[in-house]
Amino acid sequence: MDPSFSTLIRTASHEQHTEAETSTFMSDLLGGGLGVDAYARYTEQLWFVYAALEEGIERLADDPVAGPFVRPELLRLPELERDLTHLRGPGWRETVSALPATAVYAARIRECARTWPAGYVAHHYTRYLGDLSGGQIIRDKAERTWGFPRKGDGVRFYVFERVGNPAAFKREYRGLLDAIGVDELEKQRVVAECKVAFALNTGVFRALGEEFPAVAA
Repeated sequence: MDPSFSTLIRTASHEQHTEAETSTFMSDLLGGGLGVDAYARYTEQLWFVYAALEEGIERLADDPVAGPFVRPELLRLPELERDLTHLRGPGWRETVSALPATAVYAARIRECARTWPAGYVAHHYTRYLGDLSGGQIIRDKAERTWGFPRKGDGVRFYVFERVGNPAAFKREYRGLLDAIGVDELEKQRVVAECKVAFALNTGVFRALGEEFPAVAA
């Protein structure tokens, strides 16, 4: 039997996914080699990425391809803004800035959202399913390393209060991928865009690593 589309995506983008997960910046951050300022700077970059993902989402909700993936329980901007208020203070909007790599990433998401709904799905998949999975490791490390309250301000981005059963939700999401209303050629384009998404994310990690080199023990 041919693999399902969700399996195809996961398999085809495995190398890029692994590269993103094992970036030097993330390894240093999760290993305790960086301070809370590096974590806050990373959170800033996430805000720019998720602003691109979630602005104008009402229009995409009516799209036959992207619409099934627009799920209000996934939206992250309100949680990111609470985290940034905790990390940077109430005036954080006047001080945050996007790294050039982040700006490129966000621009690509906006382009797909505007012109290519199936491409938007590729970015939606790589971000939100990652948040539901590996993001929980980041939350746990952040709570233990910097003393954030469990599932509280500072790590709310990683807390999906409206997703009661993450494992079941991810199965349902993969079912949506398997049923996506595009032809085989378009599916291959979506797989390629998933690889682009992981590469753009890795570019952000690389830029953060340059800004925050690990302190030698």
